[in-house]
Amino acid sequence: MQDATLFKFNKNSNLQNWRILDDVVMGGRSNGEFTVSKEGFGKFYGDISLDNNGGFSSVRYYFETKKTKPFSKFILKIKGDGKRYQFRVKDKSNQRHSYIYEFQTSGDWETVEIPFDKMYASFRGYRLNISNFDGAQMEEIAFLIGNKKEESFELLIDTILLD
Repeated sequence: MQDATLFKFNKNSNLQNWRILDDVVMGGRSNGEFTVSKEGFGKFYGDISLDNNGGFSSVRYYFETKKTKPFSKFILKIKGDGKRYQFRVKDKSNQRHSYIYEFQTSGDWETVEIPFDKMYASFRGYRLNISNFDGAQMEEIAFLIGNKKEESFELLIDTILLD
């Protein structure tokens, strides 16, 4: 079986395949950033603005196709700020919809388990009437915040695993 680690952050992590995508693509004013913290964690942070019908920020990780049929869930080791986030996956990076799982952070380090079959398909905030994520392959994962309010946010990411 292949390595079950999708990404493990450290002080020397290469963020080349991680990209911010904010609501500015549609005229919004939110501002997200992604860096490696001084402790060596992925740090997704910024400010959400509702101006110009905005209201979200995301960080996406693109990678070569991973065959993931032997696995059934993601395991995230994260530290949030008490806010609600989405974890997203695409089985093909060029597909328009994402498969989404929403989770609430506690403000402490925690492990979030996300079963593939609990990730529903959505496009631009609308749930689609197609099957949940089948877990056969993936080419992109993402974290997104969009709680329909203006707020600052910070999410620390240690590891993203497959199980």
